[in-house]
Amino acid sequence: LTAKVLQSATSLKVIARCGMGLDSVDLDMAKARGITVLNTPDAPTRAVAELTLGHILGLLRNISQVDRQIRNGTWKGLMGSLLEGRIVGVIGFGRIGRRVTSLLSAFGARVIICDSQLPGNVAGIEVCDIDTLCSRSDIVTLHLPYDETTHHLIIERRLMMMKQGSYLVNVARGGLVDDAALYDALSSGHLAGAALDCFEQEPYSGPLTTLDNVQLTAHMGSYARETRDLMEQEASRLLVAALRDNGI
Repeated sequence: LTAKVLQSATSLKVIARCGMGLDSVDLDMAKARGITVLNTPDAPTRAVAELTLGHILGLLRNISQVDRQIRNGTWKGLMGSLLEGRIVGVIGFGRIGRRVTSLLSAFGARVIICDSQLPGNVAGIEVCDIDTLCSRSDIVTLHLPYDETTHHLIIERRLMMMKQGSYLVNVARGGLVDDAALYDALSSGHLAGAALDCFEQEPYSGPLTTLDNVQLTAHMGSYARETRDLMEQEASRLLVAALRDNGI
């Protein structure tokens, strides 16, 4: 929903978007034209958190890689690792980050977190800066919004800070990660693997698709039936309420 689109929609009063991300809406133009912009930040939390956990387990146990091998006629089990005892760095401790932390803790993982918006310490969880988190984590998972301040938050320098043989998971926004630097870190063997649900350019067909140690999904973090139903109901309620507030 670009400035051009919003300028063309002369009767538009309210945008009610399913999901929490608003980076697809030109908010400055919406404000200038008096268009109310709403979202449904609570509804996707469980679905996105569970996809994150699925990706982490898939990476540690080589699930997608072995699936491809079997389909290509190769029957060979690959040795994996347990999630229990691993250090997982959660960048972004909002609704989804907190839910992911809860799920990880149930598996016996140790969680450390980084979030510039946190007012202070979090009971029972270590808080650190992003560079420290990258250097100490076995798995780094991203759960923060995308804007000009977080563009390419994960760059070559931070990828090289990560442990040899560690993993990166991104189910947040594609622009958070420098894809070219990630490709180099994966193809060199510095990172053992990555799981990505979002990309700077979508649909994605870039070089990361050529690597066996990358799990890819099609920006479907909220694509659980229960979640989609809830988001659409919530967006509809918000839309009706906002139109009434506008006297429509």
